Amino acid sequence: MSALPTDQNQPFVLRHDDEGVAHLRLNRPMQFNALSRDMLECLIAEIDAIAADEQVRVVVISGEGKAFCAGHDLKEMRGNHTLAFQQALFRLCGNFMMKLTRMPQPVIARVHGIATAAGCQLVSMCDLAVAADVSRFAVSGINVGLFCATPGVGLSRNMGRKEAFEMLVTGDFIDAHEAQRRGLVNRVVPLEQLDDEVAALARSICAKSPVAIRMGKQMFYRQLEMGIDAAYQLAAETMACNAMTEDAGEGIDAFMAKRKPEWRGR
Repeated sequence: MSALPTDQNQPFVLRHDDEGVAHLRLNRPMQFNALSRDMLECLIAEIDAIAADEQVRVVVISGEGKAFCAGHDLKEMRGNHTLAFQQALFRLCGNFMMKLTRMPQPVIARVHGIATAAGCQLVSMCDLAVAADVSRFAVSGINVGLFCATPGVGLSRNMGRKEAFEMLVTGDFIDAHEAQRRGLVNRVVPLEQLDDEVAALARSICAKSPVAIRMGKQMFYRQLEMGIDAAYQLAAETMACNAMTEDAGEGIDAFMAKRKPEWRGR
């Protein structure tokens, strides 16, 4: 297990790797894992390192303590009440969120408790999310006079716009099953089954060709921002290039020979 140090001799982020899966745990339990500037910088450093590590196939993000993530650190925001600080903080957060979609490995949010404001944004920006049935979700900045504009970007790309806007203007919580119905999370299980469900999803991804996953994730997010004609052109080019990889050749040969493929990652 690795950890990035803090000025209080407590790691903001814990990391341990297990059979191709990098686990990142937010580690500010007394602050409900609020995303301070220092925590965001630690997360970015870890994500950059993982993105360059071909041994890592999947990333799992979780939270220490009772909460998954309660959003930004409001105490820090009030203690640095300048426009320059606020702009830098939200740019930093946006940079982190975009790195999750741009890194080659799929990212799974493991949600065991509340995910509010930027914490809900974090769930929305992970590629996949598995939630315990006791978890709850909200973009509650509006309750303190702050419209959750940046969380709204991810939220509106996960669920219907009216459902997303209702959450943004009311600040109301939704439970895990409602979050699944709206498309914010993939799976909901009892809390005691959460780790097993996350592990099963990670294993399923790890069993696939790493080059196909890498190319597919990149294409998936790029085509979402395109018109349908351009999206099909990109998808066709991606599939053609994917078909020329060693892994695709091995996978097709293995399928025809009725044997398990041996991925080479090329």
